Amino acid sequence: MSTSSRRHFLKGTAAAVTGASLGPAILSSAAPNAKVAIACIGVGGKGWTDMLEVAPGNEIVAICDIDEDRLGKAAVRFDKAKKFTDWRKLLEQPGIDAVMVSTPDHTHAPATATAMGLGLHCYTQKPLTHSIHEARRLTELAAETGVITQMGIQHHATKRIKTAVHAIREDRVIGKISEVHAWTDRPINFWKQGLSRPEGSATPPSTIHWDQWLGVAPERPFVEGVYLPFKWRGWWDFGTGVAGDMGCHILDPIVDALELGPPSTIEAEGPAALPESGPEWCVVHYVFPGNERTTDTLKLTWYEAGKMPPRELFQAPADWPGTKNGILFVGEKGNLFVGFPEMPELFPKEKFADYQWADLPDHSHYGEWTQAIRDSGKTSTPFSYAGPLTETVLLGNVAHRSGSRIEWDSMALKVTNVAEANRFLKRDYRKGWEIPGLG
Repeated sequence: MSTSSRRHFLKGTAAAVTGASLGPAILSSAAPNAKVAIACIGVGGKGWTDMLEVAPGNEIVAICDIDEDRLGKAAVRFDKAKKFTDWRKLLEQPGIDAVMVSTPDHTHAPATATAMGLGLHCYTQKPLTHSIHEARRLTELAAETGVITQMGIQHHATKRIKTAVHAIREDRVIGKISEVHAWTDRPINFWKQGLSRPEGSATPPSTIHWDQWLGVAPERPFVEGVYLPFKWRGWWDFGTGVAGDMGCHILDPIVDALELGPPSTIEAEGPAALPESGPEWCVVHYVFPGNERTTDTLKLTWYEAGKMPPRELFQAPADWPGTKNGILFVGEKGNLFVGFPEMPELFPKEKFADYQWADLPDHSHYGEWTQAIRDSGKTSTPFSYAGPLTETVLLGNVAHRSGSRIEWDSMALKVTNVAEANRFLKRDYRKGWEIPGLG
């Protein structure tokens, strides 16, 4: 595609969101070891480590960040890559096969949808999107364009998670599952939540392109030390709270092992919802329709900020140390625990003393994506899987923010019993940053 064609697309006639598929990028060489030309949007923090992971055997041809200091560091490492502070300008460039999006949550869908509309393969960090509407659209766009996609939940590729999923799904070691508990110690020591909108404003440092960082989000002034570099996660305009940070990681093995569809009801408990920021803590209760791997219904409880299920539920030895982030599957024959980063265990221990865990080694979540691009293969967390997973995760935020037990109609993409809750499924994009079909 010519540069002028890309500019035309980016000005508002985006094929990705109007139904006209441009087709996926084709590598110049069909050889299995051909280098993939990758553009990286967001190269600080997680973006930096993502870029380093995907670089071996490939070519980083363009880099983008709104922070010129971070961009400069990346340019030293990848001195042949073109530099940009605006991802829209980056996507005007020819010679790109694939795009890695490692930005704050609010930019995931706009950058990814635009890239897919240009026929570019996409690796997008978790959560796939900032809203449930965006998640549904990216799922649809991936199917329409045929590009190779992967959501960045690298735990999915570890021996630890693969072994646990195999034990539940293939060996059915604890029988049918009736309930699952999943917990995390965040936010607390990682970022703050339960916040009101800050007062005042400041001039951003000369190295920060604030308007480009805001992107599709509503206009607001820069305030020193409030949003950057990582505190944005606690603000609804930019982040998706604890669910977006750890929910896609921790709920992934549950959805995968039990092959869950969408939940039917979701209810949250915790402090009253605030308009600007996520809660200091939250516990979310999901109910899923049953399937062959579960009882008639499955109850899933999600705990934040260090809250956990009762210790006695585990059936673990008295000296078992526990974990700050983990999952407990409760089955008819016993329980399976897997932590982040602890290996899976079965309880009560004496009952499963003879069980042999599958030998499933770690593999590269990043290499899986680039190899799939080379050979038109498949990835383990494509948007067809990651989109519905993200919808499930973000429904916890909808339940919290609406203050109600919500009933979910996934086919209609609608809360059916609390009309007011539907306003949290989608938002309008800021003027000048509209992406047709997304905002």
